[in-house]
Amino acid sequence: MKAKIITIGDEILIGQIVDSNSAWIASELTKLGFFVTSILSISDNSIQIKDTIKSSLLDNELIILTGGLGPTKDDITKNTLCELFNSTLVFNNDVYADVEAFLIQRGANMNRLNKDQALFPKDATLLRNRQGTAPGIWFEKDNKVVISLPGVPWEMRGIYKDEIEFRLKKQFNLPENYYQTIMISGIGESPLALKLENWENNLPDCIKVAYLPSLGLMRLRLGILEKTAKISKEIVEKEVEKLHIIISKYIISDTEASLQEIVFKALHNSNKTLSTAESCTGGSIAQMITEIPGSSKIFKGSIVAYANETKTNLLGVNPSLIEQFGAVSQLVVEQMAEGAKKALNTDYSVATSGIAGPDGGTDEKPVGLVWISVSGPNGTVSEKFLFGKEREINIKRSAIAALNMLRQVLLEDT
Repeated sequence: MKAKIITIGDEILIGQIVDSNSAWIASELTKLGFFVTSILSISDNSIQIKDTIKSSLLDNELIILTGGLGPTKDDITKNTLCELFNSTLVFNNDVYADVEAFLIQRGANMNRLNKDQALFPKDATLLRNRQGTAPGIWFEKDNKVVISLPGVPWEMRGIYKDEIEFRLKKQFNLPENYYQTIMISGIGESPLALKLENWENNLPDCIKVAYLPSLGLMRLRLGILEKTAKISKEIVEKEVEKLHIIISKYIISDTEASLQEIVFKALHNSNKTLSTAESCTGGSIAQMITEIPGSSKIFKGSIVAYANETKTNLLGVNPSLIEQFGAVSQLVVEQMAEGAKKALNTDYSVATSGIAGPDGGTDEKPVGLVWISVSGPNGTVSEKFLFGKEREINIKRSAIAALNMLRQVLLEDT
């Protein structure tokens, strides 16, 4: 079954926001067994919306739209779909009740624009929105489906999980595709491909491999199309076992669990606590950890020690070490980690100190130089990294490298 994803909104086309919805929808549809033929962004223009949907339905069984369902005048998708499918808007009591409940929960009052959101196409299936005020819309014609969803990511995802996924499984005869993603860190795409060259050359023909790099991480996706899930899983698991022999030191997880989720689970299972002392990362590690629900069970806090006096006064770093070796040095970052562990009374601590850039580098200590340290019950370790010249990238890669170092220490301590 073929599917196309269309995002609607001038804000996407002018670069005001990044379209993260399409990637998420494509991933979910692929898991179900759809073949996503293309992803397209178009403007808030009624004629363009209708023409795009008409042409897309010629060779796709499913069209998913996002955007343009809000309460303001620039949100024209609902009216445009009514024109396209010869429908009219009628008052829907279920939508009104959902909008009213949502607003009451947030201490807000219903206004005229909110009430207008209860106007819903009479010939469409209602996809209820429990995270916002704009419901999703399901139109069906000639065994083809057009779905319109709000552009707010958490609303779109909520409607998909609550209302759409089971309907798509019921509506379409989908193949049993199977995918498994291996999370990898500490090695680049080209070196990894060289290490896996022989393994790839000997894979069963039914397995497709994709390298999906991101900052500091690599996702290696193994996929099998149109086999039963049980058979596919058995075939993939045998190849994953081989991967663990070839690149075991680089594998973080056999699932798509994030690095911070893995660290959280390891600390929680061992009943241990964590703190951070961050200079160049400016609290990024703490932010990643606190994204995890329940992180308060393991995370006590962070000291963002950007200035040297903060390193000295709050973390107990010896001023003479900073004077002699500089703030970006092995001994200083180790004392930062040990100081945070003591100050916040935790079992483990992670510290970073580096030159994020774009200025401040020297021949001896160039932009992108970062020292990272992990201190735990069995001692303190540190490692030097050389990243690039882009400040934002350096900060993100430092935070990821720090969590990966912590993961490795936690594995050694178990």
